[in-house]
Amino acid sequence: MLEIPRDCYFALVAHALDGLPDEACGLIVGRSGSDHVDRFVPLRNAAASSKIYEIDPADWAAAEDAADREMLAILGVVHSHTHSSAYPSPTDVRQASMTDPFGVLRYLIVSLKHPEPSLRSFRIVDETITEEPITLRV
Repeated sequence: MLEIPRDCYFALVAHALDGLPDEACGLIVGRSGSDHVDRFVPLRNAAASSKIYEIDPADWAAAEDAADREMLAILGVVHSHTHSSAYPSPTDVRQASMTDPFGVLRYLIVSLKHPEPSLRSFRIVDETITEEPITLRV
């Protein structure tokens, strides 16, 4: 079960809303191997698209360097779906399978399809999608 502080949850939803009409993206950071998120790192969608997201490798490297300095690690990737549910699209699955073949990272999707945003977390290994429960903590 992934534990996300409420302030991180609100930050990632705000980033998704600010990114409209495009998908937004970012990273979650915490202790290596942990299920506890310490921070959300908002990033720019290099694709500037409402249908796909792309994290610039330089932005990823900068976020990873910052996490390393704090003895933290990237735990997962966050992105929004502007008009569809919070479930990995075929493109999301292909991208995750190519960049994270061992399923180390979580893939969090914020859906903005309805007035109330929804957030779900997944592991994707060999194109198999497994949902992971999320708990918000104070």
